[in-house]
Amino acid sequence: MEVTGHAQRTAWQERAVPPVEAVRPGLWSVPVPMGGPLRWVNAYVLELAGGGLGLVDTGWGADDSWDALRAGLTAIGGDVADVRGVLVTHLHFDHVGLAQRVREASGAWVAMHPADAGDLRSMTDCSPEESTEREVAFLVSLGAPEDDARADAGTPEERASWRRLVRPDRLLEDGDRADLPGWSLRAVHTPGHTAGHLCFADEATGLFFAGDHVLPRISPNISTHAGGAGDPLRDYLGSLEAVAGRAVEEVLPGHEWRFRGLAERTRELRAHHERRLAELLAAAREHPGSSPWDLAAHLTWSRPWSEYERRMRIFAVTETDAHVRLLASRGLVVGDGGTVPRWSATHLR
Repeated sequence: MEVTGHAQRTAWQERAVPPVEAVRPGLWSVPVPMGGPLRWVNAYVLELAGGGLGLVDTGWGADDSWDALRAGLTAIGGDVADVRGVLVTHLHFDHVGLAQRVREASGAWVAMHPADAGDLRSMTDCSPEESTEREVAFLVSLGAPEDDARADAGTPEERASWRRLVRPDRLLEDGDRADLPGWSLRAVHTPGHTAGHLCFADEATGLFFAGDHVLPRISPNISTHAGGAGDPLRDYLGSLEAVAGRAVEEVLPGHEWRFRGLAERTRELRAHHERRLAELLAAAREHPGSSPWDLAAHLTWSRPWSEYERRMRIFAVTETDAHVRLLASRGLVVGDGGTVPRWSATHLR
């Protein structure tokens, strides 16, 4: 795998935010800061034939992120009012969070996959209180003690901003062409990270806007959630295989840095999950009758398990559940059928 976003990687190593970069004539990468370990989102700005700009993702829905996006557009000689359309790779807050403000400031249309549009609608239609209770119930169903589930899920007040998220004007299915004049971007449906995750492949340049499907350094979180896909990790591994053979000149990810070597990176990500599945299967053998909440505590994480709480613990447990479900579909673990499934390894080899 070859790094092509050198300024981005240098900024990462220096714990900074990279500069606005010209990626190709008429195409720029604008880093939009966000909280947490990922530090920024790569919003991509495309100059359109006939005037105006297009965006691929917008960034985290916060005031400082909004200021950074506007400053980035100014740096390339544009303005948020010039935006004609927004392509959303997926519904997560760091990618869709500013889309509503962009639309209000410019009148731009916003497009995403129908599956993510449906999930976003259910989030915005649901009251913060109902949303909180739904997540608490789901965590309890994975084995969390209710007190821990409530502490991790947070308060309804913390979810109030979800109701202000954008409703898309347009829906894009796999293979649909995006309405960005001067570009030949086609939607590539890559479920896994979310049910409606989209990448965008530009047929003329060979550029591949990857969202969070393929990142150069980390594996994107693949998790279960209430009412979500039954086997999201199987979906994700299938999506990796589906894009591996594409003729791609350069990968433009939603985080970290640009790179070449899509096929190699998809192989690395598949191998990572197979190692994770093997570690989880060993934990299920050593600790039979364990819930996903229990099993997560026996896996290797980036820090001691005792330090995990709130959203990080939710991600870890729901990712563990996604791996458990794939092991179950392979016949390697079996649940006891209870309201809170307790998993044990089978005797298959």
